[in-house]
Amino acid sequence: MAKNPKAADNRRGRPPTRRSQPRRAKAAPVASSSVDIEDLAPSVTVAVAAAAPAALRAQLLRWYDAHRRDLPWRRASGGEEERAYAVWVSEVMLQQTRVPVVVGYYERWMARWPTVRSLAAATQEEVNEMWAGLGYYRRARFLLEGAKQIVEKGEFPRTASALREVRGIGDYTAGAIASIAFNEVVPVVDGNVVRVLSRLHAIADNPKESSTMKRFWELAGQLVDPLRPGDFNQAMMELGATLCSKTKPGCTGCPVSSHCQALALSLENSSVQVTDFPRVVPKAKPRSDFAAVCVVQIAQGLGEEVTDTKGNDDLFLLIKRPEEGLLAGLWEFPLVLVDEGKTDSLNRRKAMDKYLTRLLSIDMGRKSNVILREDVGQHVHIFSHIRLTMYVELMIINLKDGVDRLCKKEDDSTKLKFTNESSVESMGLTSGIRKVYNMVKAFKEKRLSVSERGQVPTRKRSRRSKQ
Repeated sequence: MAKNPKAADNRRGRPPTRRSQPRRAKAAPVASSSVDIEDLAPSVTVAVAAAAPAALRAQLLRWYDAHRRDLPWRRASGGEEERAYAVWVSEVMLQQTRVPVVVGYYERWMARWPTVRSLAAATQEEVNEMWAGLGYYRRARFLLEGAKQIVEKGEFPRTASALREVRGIGDYTAGAIASIAFNEVVPVVDGNVVRVLSRLHAIADNPKESSTMKRFWELAGQLVDPLRPGDFNQAMMELGATLCSKTKPGCTGCPVSSHCQALALSLENSSVQVTDFPRVVPKAKPRSDFAAVCVVQIAQGLGEEVTDTKGNDDLFLLIKRPEEGLLAGLWEFPLVLVDEGKTDSLNRRKAMDKYLTRLLSIDMGRKSNVILREDVGQHVHIFSHIRLTMYVELMIINLKDGVDRLCKKEDDSTKLKFTNESSVESMGLTSGIRKVYNMVKAFKEKRLSVSERGQVPTRKRSRRSKQ
């Protein structure tokens, strides 16, 4: 149920206009060897589109009443504000995230912050920890900022226009909250609704273009049920998420198949498929970034001869990311981007040492004893627009002056903290950094197991040393 709407004005209450109807191109011969689906639309438009919107609404709502999924946010109790808060949290979580993943996060979130006022009293770090692993962390930040804004104003906005004034709430989320919680007759348009409307009206235009998205908002505004707007909007999303799927639409069980121009076109001409709508727009290839990641473990009271220890009392160095940008305000192990041509161990360590020296108040060579420093492995983490390859190493060190004198003055963009292993285990780390930590943990356990058997591994000699 990905939510990625392009903002457009709502068209509630405006009667259907000639402009908002599906585009009518010149008819093309069906027998042509190369058929443009846009050219086929006129042959079925009049017959299908003539059906009254009231019939489509009634059929869709009957289906929704009988087949809607039992989801926790649909069972939210309490007054309108409590319902609005539940819808808000669920819809933000469902942006770019599948329903099965969201359910657990939603239930834990609501157990901790059941009202907008309880959320407003939380800290950003607490919210980030609860959100860890869900991705797109900017959503969590906007939820907290929006909650503080609502509490400061003293009441939960009750209309779509007022909701759009809240930090992080756009047209889609405003429409969902206003229609579901406050029964305002406004539409919603998300990825699922785009797919349903595109097939109902055989719209072959690029759904990423603003003019096409504006058209979808207009059509949704004409269809929304005036008596049950919230249920109708949920029914449209439910249909797109279940029967009207991207690759395997269940047309035989669809409650509004008699209104579907894409289905009519496919029955009329074998070269057209329902899945031709909406047009598939290739995604931009993510850029490739490379990073050196160093898990710095500060050994407490260990001598240089100790190289294999669980280190339960040791501390780990964590860095807080800047408050703006990717993964804003989240904690991670020391990480520095490197050029693709400098991902070898020597260049990565040079870059990391330079970073740590600038970050910390010590000369890593003179003020610390390196007990262990080894490469652990690689982990590739995929963001929406970045393919990040992380080269992970573990460095266990003794500090001659102790941890207390380690930090320089904090600057505006970076903060440090030292935390023990049990805290690292329980804190909310991003899925990528959690993977890095688990890699290091497995590496240490393997070394410890070998050491306990008296089989201390030796490093492989280079080809030059063997000659």
